[in-house]
Amino acid sequence: MRALFALIASGFLFLAPAANAGPSVAAGYRLETVHVPGAAFSGLARDGDALLVTDLRTGRLYRRGPGGELLAFGPVFPHGLDVIGDPTGPYRVMRLNDGFVVAQGWTPVKSVESPLDHSLVSVSTAGEIRVISNDFWNPFDFVPADRGFYVVDAARNSVEHLQPDGRRKTLAMFRRLRQPAGAMQSLSPTEFGEGSSYDVDAVPTGIALHDGRLHVALFGGFPFLPGAGKIVSVPTTGGEPQVEVDGLNAPVAIGFEQDGAMLVLEHGIYEQGQGFRKESGRLMRVDRPSGAQTVVLAGLTRPVSVILWDARQLVVSDLAGNLHFLRRD
Repeated sequence: MRALFALIASGFLFLAPAANAGPSVAAGYRLETVHVPGAAFSGLARDGDALLVTDLRTGRLYRRGPGGELLAFGPVFPHGLDVIGDPTGPYRVMRLNDGFVVAQGWTPVKSVESPLDHSLVSVSTAGEIRVISNDFWNPFDFVPADRGFYVVDAARNSVEHLQPDGRRKTLAMFRRLRQPAGAMQSLSPTEFGEGSSYDVDAVPTGIALHDGRLHVALFGGFPFLPGAGKIVSVPTTGGEPQVEVDGLNAPVAIGFEQDGAMLVLEHGIYEQGQGFRKESGRLMRVDRPSGAQTVVLAGLTRPVSVILWDARQLVVSDLAGNLHFLRRD
């Protein structure tokens, strides 16, 4: 995809239908999709009445105001493709006090290494940058802590507590995930014999703090088998992970509704030789007491983030340049 069109830099909002057949919503919901050609939207956060968005294709932070305008602000972060060909750059953004905090991905291939790579970065409203810490491998997501931040390191397979002065402490390390013999044999019967199994990295991605526990999405490493992902939780002081939801397709983000229901965003289903299948991503609502799962939004192409805007509306971003605004009737 090409770089983000200059039209958004001028404050003009481009509205267009998504290029594919489009997502579908559950009964009782209405959907509006904003499509920006060439963008690869990632992080989402709220800043008063404005929506903050990160774009991996341009390395920019954007603010979408109540009127729908989308304006760039702050510095241009390192951006490009990573070693497996996916976009890397400012993964997440959050408004904090009088500035912003950004989780910046690892060094793009064929790029000169920067102090901003694989870091948590503070950005003032005037655009001044301070690296809180670049002692990460691939910090994908974070949430505030009482002092500092809880940071997911997707490459270390860990959750880290980062103090304001940059000191880091590992709270949890996630073991490799065992893939069943039958699944691996169906993937490659010549490579995986009957009865053989295979372990993949956990690859933690999204994180949310709820009821005093850190809930973490385990994406699951290559070959990204369907049903291999999980949601686990750990105490904020660290400890053994507890499985909350199992059998997921590359979960990438988590949220919680006011009634305690969990929202899980699945990145999609991976196909060998083709990558993640178009329109295979979805957003699910999980009733925690019963474990019942309801698909709220389906037909997404490589979704990345979900936030609850208020009691009736939520927003989902994706790498296809879409912002999906879902409202409950």
